[in-house]
Amino acid sequence: MKAALGAGFSDKTPAHTVTMACISSNQAMTTAVSLIASGQCDVVVAGGVELMSDVPIRHSRKMRKMMLDLSKAKTLGQRLSLISKFRLNFLSPELPAVAEFSTNETMGHSADRLAAAFAISRLEQDEYALRSHSLAKKAQDEGLLSDVVPFKVPGKDTVTQDNGIRPSSLEQMAKLKPAFIKPYGTVTAANSSFLTDGASAVLILAEEKALAMGYKPKAYLRDFMYVSQDPKDQLLLGPTYATPKVLEKAGLTMNDIDAFEFHEAFSGQILANLKAMDSDWFAQNYMGRKAKVGSPPLEKFNIWGGSLSLGHPFGATGCRLVMAAANRLQKEGGQYGLVAACAAGGQGHAMIVEAYPK
Repeated sequence: MKAALGAGFSDKTPAHTVTMACISSNQAMTTAVSLIASGQCDVVVAGGVELMSDVPIRHSRKMRKMMLDLSKAKTLGQRLSLISKFRLNFLSPELPAVAEFSTNETMGHSADRLAAAFAISRLEQDEYALRSHSLAKKAQDEGLLSDVVPFKVPGKDTVTQDNGIRPSSLEQMAKLKPAFIKPYGTVTAANSSFLTDGASAVLILAEEKALAMGYKPKAYLRDFMYVSQDPKDQLLLGPTYATPKVLEKAGLTMNDIDAFEFHEAFSGQILANLKAMDSDWFAQNYMGRKAKVGSPPLEKFNIWGGSLSLGHPFGATGCRLVMAAANRLQKEGGQYGLVAACAAGGQGHAMIVEAYPK
């Protein structure tokens, strides 16, 4: 509600926050669709924001307990007794970590183990990361990433375009040390999505309401699906599980999809998903399916860059993926886009986006 009021919406406009890590704004968008479909709303703004440069840092649990106990102490003797138990290590803060709650394992560790399980080499991961940055640079130079709203950073310059796109060379990338599993891991800073500040939003309406208000729709949000699986060994395989389900729900096949937009948490995560989707053995042994769904063709896959090159502000990524799919369909004349992402807790999401007729 604070975000809605801060954005200037009426205090009569209901609002709520969604927290689903990397797919938070995906959930916001699909909640919007449900609210409109059920007749509760005509117009919904769905979006997400992440301020990774100013994350909350908490006092240690011992310090928090002492402060709460002090607030309840009624006498000077009780306060002095509590203070006498203070130790310097109480002041050590609890630093935030991009970690899985159920396993206490960072997502980087999960990506490293996933890459090893699917036999994805360091070179393959670096090559995919270089692809992402190179395609993002090309798209930016061609004016295809132009829907960035300029933002004045306090004390700094105004940001007018995505500023994390840095095509390097395989030679330079090979010099980086493993970031998580040392010294043998294959996940590095170069083949991981980088944490950054960011915000995104989409305006969602029923078609007739949009036309009545004078808007030209860009795309339909046709179908969506959420899945969940083992948060330890399959934390990052959400797209593999969600893709066949959303295609079946929409009555489509992989061949019907013109634009794929998958969240790139890590190169190893993307490549593992592509391998899993192309494996009959994985489909039969882990997904209870008769056959594989198939791997998306790379010529249709994240061809304007992805999270590896554009950044991954958790709450904002979902809307960015959907808008990338919609913009690509409009630019390329395609009909269907497929958005997919993994998230904390072993969650996964997929959505079908359909171009609005010109």
